[in-house]
Amino acid sequence: MEQSQLGNLHSSGGSRRNGSVGAAVRFDTLPEDCISMVIYRTSPRVACVMASVSKTVKSAAESDSVWEKFLPRECSSLVPRSLEFSSKKEMYMSLADDSVLIDDGKKSFWLEKVSGKKCYMLSAMDLKIAWINFFLYWNWNKDPESKFEKVAHLRHVCSFAIQGNISCEMLSKGTHYFVYLVFKRAGSGPDSTDGFRDMPMEADVGFVGKESSKTFVLLEPSWCGYRYSSISLTTVFREARTGRPRMRFPRKEVEGEREIDGIVEEPKERGDGWSEVKLGNVYVNDGGCDDDGDGDEIEFVVKDNQRGKRLRKSGLIFQGIEIRPMKEGEEE
Repeated sequence: MEQSQLGNLHSSGGSRRNGSVGAAVRFDTLPEDCISMVIYRTSPRVACVMASVSKTVKSAAESDSVWEKFLPRECSSLVPRSLEFSSKKEMYMSLADDSVLIDDGKKSFWLEKVSGKKCYMLSAMDLKIAWINFFLYWNWNKDPESKFEKVAHLRHVCSFAIQGNISCEMLSKGTHYFVYLVFKRAGSGPDSTDGFRDMPMEADVGFVGKESSKTFVLLEPSWCGYRYSSISLTTVFREARTGRPRMRFPRKEVEGEREIDGIVEEPKERGDGWSEVKLGNVYVNDGGCDDDGDGDEIEFVVKDNQRGKRLRKSGLIFQGIEIRPMKEGEEE
C-alpha cells in the first residue's frame, strides 16, 4: 500500500485540497503511539501492509501494543511455556504457521493467519466414539502424520457414530465456523476400506439443546471418484442399496422410496496426508453464543444413516474433528 492510499484512508477533506502525498506525510509524522492506535483497529493483514510505508509506521505496526490486540486474551495461557518469543508479532506468526497442543495433548490450537480467528482440532481421544473401548472393533495407534499421540483405527463395526463438543467461549465471537471430520484410509488401495463406499453418513452440527443443521457426507468415494455434490439423496441411497449406477434418464421410483432434500458432502484431500469432509457450520455471535443468547456449547455428530443398511464398516483412521472459521469467498 502506498503512502497516498494510507493518506486517503486516515485523512478528511485535507487530502483533496493538499494532495494525497501531503496527507500521508501528516499521518507519518503522528506520534508512534497514535499510529499504533490506528493500526490495531484494523487487522493483521493491514498491519503487515502498513509496515512497508515508512520506518516510523513500521515501528508502530510491529509494536507489541498492536499485535497484542490481535492475539486472543487467553493466548498466553495456551502457549506452552517452553516456547519463547521475542515479540507479540512473532507469537502471532508462530501460532498462525503451526498449531500447539493443549488440554493434555487432546486438542490443538492455532490462529487463522489473515483474521486472527481461533481454530481448533479435537483429537479422536477427545471425542465420543461408539464401541471405542472394544479392541475387536477399534485400535489406538500412533501415526507419524498425526499431530496427536494417538489416532483411532477402525477395525470393523456395524454401528458407527462419532460425537464431539466445544464450548463457545473457546471460539472467536462474531464468526461463522465450519466443522470438518479429518480421516484417511488405513491402507493405500481402494479395497482397504469396507462398508463406506457410496454409503452416506448423517452429520449434525448445532448448539446443544437446539435444532441443528443436518447434512449427509460420504467418507469413501465411489469407484469412479467423487460424484455426489448436489445430487439428490434418493439417487445416492438407491445406488447404495441396489448396486445399480445412477441413471441418466427419469425412472419410476422404487416402492417405499422417499425423496430426501439436501446434498451429499464429499471428502477432499488436505495435502497433509489426511482427507476432510465438512459436517456443517455454525455462527457464534458477538455475545459468544447463538442468536437466542443461551447456547453455550456446540455439538457435532456423524453417524450411520437409518435409511441405509447397517453394513460392516472398516479400514479408516480418524485423527479428529477440526473447527475453523469461514474464509472470505467460502460458501456455507
